[in-house]
Amino acid sequence: MGALDAVAGRAAGGTAVVFRPSGSSMVPLIRSRQQVVVAPVDPAKLEVGDIVLARVAGVVYLHLVSAVDAAGKRVQISNNRGRINGWTSHDRVFGICVSVDGVPRRRVAGKILSAESAESAESAESAESAESAESAESAESFRA
Repeated sequence: MGALDAVAGRAAGGTAVVFRPSGSSMVPLIRSRQQVVVAPVDPAKLEVGDIVLARVAGVVYLHLVSAVDAAGKRVQISNNRGRINGWTSHDRVFGICVSVDGVPRRRVAGKILSAESAESAESAESAESAESAESAESAESFRA
């Protein structure tokens, strides 16, 4: 089981998820350990260039949609370095990246399955940002 399996399970359950993925395959769109928010998505509305959380050949990736086969109800998933992970069916696409480090992604409107998911992601993101700020303040005061 990979690190993203639990995240995929939560997104598949209809919950927006805030997490910090690691790796360099999506640089410069997403750098290692940047905070991302992934919300449940309507896969039929995906477009090339969307960043999605999807399972391809048994592995969960937070990668780009590089091609869309609407008739076959599937999308091709690739990293940002040109490596194609493969095709996957709509039922294996768990969510769409709606923000990276608090910066909203473009072209997400209308693709998220529920407004509640987006709202819960925003409040979770705010809470995590507040915790990070408190940690930074604590660390700063500890060094002083």
